[in-house]
Amino acid sequence: MKALSCTLLLCFGMGCAMAQNDTIPKTEFTRMYLAVWTEAKEHCLDVAQAMPEDRYSYKPTEVSKSFGEQMVHIAAANKLLTQRYVQGMEVKPNTPDASKMTKTEILALMEESFEYTTQVVLSINQEKLDETCKMYHSGNTVSRAFALFYVQDHMANHRSKSNLYLRMNEVEPPEYTW
Repeated sequence: MKALSCTLLLCFGMGCAMAQNDTIPKTEFTRMYLAVWTEAKEHCLDVAQAMPEDRYSYKPTEVSKSFGEQMVHIAAANKLLTQRYVQGMEVKPNTPDASKMTKTEILALMEESFEYTTQVVLSINQEKLDETCKMYHSGNTVSRAFALFYVQDHMANHRSKSNLYLRMNEVEPPEYTW
């Protein structure tokens, strides 16, 4: 009985240690990058939260994305770009229709996409980060590690546009804390 108790305790302890390791990135690069990604994610979610739900359909011009479309585009692109360039998967865009979604649904989609990329950052190994990929639009060849910056840059581009949408609706954007 004592041996069984010790075995169970050991297995439980190993499970806890493994769960803790799931929150520690595997490479020096991803350990540094995770803090930057987390801050960018939180700021983006703050921007999405700041806009009242009845203004999610706002767009400054006829050809512009609505605020909700910007947020859905960020969510869909986070996952797509992570899969395509960081993980090397063959994927095609699949962006939901923001006009058929509530603010709560859009925020949940954003959270899911940020969590997806976060899990990749936590689990990717150095060998994969050192691989190269060809960027679809520019044709540039970059490392998969560098591609993580592209995911973040794309999100920041659309987040900054969304900050302007907030101001155009007399909503004070969340303070940028970096």
